[in-house]
Amino acid sequence: MKKLAASLILATLFTAAHAEPKHPAWSRSSNVYEVNLRQYSKDGTLAAFTADLPRLKALGVDIIWLMPIHPIGQKNRKGTLGSYYAVQDYTAVNPEFGSIDDVRKLVKQARALGMHVILDWVGNHTAWDHPWATQHPDWYKKNDKGEIAAVSFKNGAGETEEWADVIGLDYGNKELWPAMISAMAFWVKDVGVDGFRADAAGFVPTEFWNQARAQLDKIKPVFMLAESDEVALHDKAFDASYDWTLNGIMKKIGKGQAGAADLRAYVSNPAKAFSRDSYRLQFTSNHDINSWEGTDKELYGPAWGAMAVLSYTLPGIPLVYNGQEAKLDKKLAFFEKDAIEWNNIDLELFFAGLNALKKQNPALWNGASGAPVQLLEVGNENLFAFKRQQGANNVRVIVNTTGQLQKYKLAGDEGQAYLKPWRWRIVVPE
Repeated sequence: MKKLAASLILATLFTAAHAEPKHPAWSRSSNVYEVNLRQYSKDGTLAAFTADLPRLKALGVDIIWLMPIHPIGQKNRKGTLGSYYAVQDYTAVNPEFGSIDDVRKLVKQARALGMHVILDWVGNHTAWDHPWATQHPDWYKKNDKGEIAAVSFKNGAGETEEWADVIGLDYGNKELWPAMISAMAFWVKDVGVDGFRADAAGFVPTEFWNQARAQLDKIKPVFMLAESDEVALHDKAFDASYDWTLNGIMKKIGKGQAGAADLRAYVSNPAKAFSRDSYRLQFTSNHDINSWEGTDKELYGPAWGAMAVLSYTLPGIPLVYNGQEAKLDKKLAFFEKDAIEWNNIDLELFFAGLNALKKQNPALWNGASGAPVQLLEVGNENLFAFKRQQGANNVRVIVNTTGQLQKYKLAGDEGQAYLKPWRWRIVVPE
C-alpha cells in the first residue's frame, strides 16, 4: 500500500511538472496580427497605428503582436535606424515610435475594441550599449578571451552566423533572471499588455521562461508565443510556438516541389509530439520571411491563397503579417524606413472571412478547444481533403495544390465536382 501511495505521489508530481499553461480564455478562437511599427505607416508611430485599430477590428483581428518598441542601440547599429532586436532599454520606448503613454493608450483602445496586445520580447541578447553591459558585465556571455562579444551561433544549416549588433546574455548567472522578469512584469502590470512573443526563445533556458510565466500569471493571465518549435516550452511557459514544418511544406508547394501527399504526411506523421492543447502558430509570412526570404508572390505564386486557407483551417493559431491584406509586394527594409503602401486592400474581405470562419466554428478553434484532423478520401490524390468536427460543428476543406483543374467526389455531393488550379472549397453544413 505504501509503494502504491508513493507511486501515486510521484505520478502526481510528474503530471504537475509537465502540466501545460492554462491558456487565457480569450485566446481559444483567436488569431494574431503582427505589426512592424516602423513600416506600418508613413508616420511609423504608436499613435498612427492606434488610429487604425478600428480597421483591424473590422478585419476580425484578436491579438496584436507589436515587434520590439524599445530604444535601439547605437553601437554597431545596422543600417541607419538599426534593428528592433538590438534592445538598449527594456523598460523604455523608442522615441521614433512615441512614448510609454502612447503604448498605454494603444492597449486601452485595443481592449475597448475587444482585442489584446502582446510585445515582442528579446530575452536572449541586448544592444552593446544596454546599461547592463557596464553595470553587470557578468550577466553576459564571453568569448575565449574573456571579452563580451557579438552573438554567434550555429544556424539550421550548421553554419556559424553572427549578429554583430547584439551581445548575448548569460542565463547561467541567476542574478540576471529576476531583473529580466521584473522588466517583463513592468509591461504587464504598469502598461497593461497581455503577454509576449519571445524572440529566439529556444536560446534561453526553458526554466527561465517557466519562472517568468508563473510570475506574470500572478499579475493576470498572459499569452506567450515562442519563436521556437521545442515541445518542452509548452510544458509550463508558452501557449504557442512556430510551426516551421508546415510553412516549409507550403513554400515547397509554391515552388512545385511538394503537394497534397506531403500535407497528408504532415498530418499523419507529426515531426514532433506536441500535445493537442499546444497552439502552433501558422503563417505564410512574418517579418523574417518577408524581409529576408521574399514576398507572398515570390514564395508562393498562385498557390498563396490556398496556403493562407490552410493556415486558418489546419490546427493552430493563424498569423497575418501587416500588409498582407494589401497584397504587400515588396521585401520591407529591416534597418531603414520603408513604409507599406496601403493603396490596394482587396484582400481585407478575404482575411475578414477567414477570421470569421475560425471564430464561428469551434471545430477550428485553437488547441484542444478545436478538433483534430480527419483526412478525407475524394477520389483524387492531387487534392488535400480533410474534416474537423467538434460536436455538431463540422468543417470540411478541399484544396487543389496543383496548377491543373482537378475533379473529385465529396461524400454528400450528387456527382463529381471540379476545383480550379490552386483553389479550395470549404463546406460547413448547417
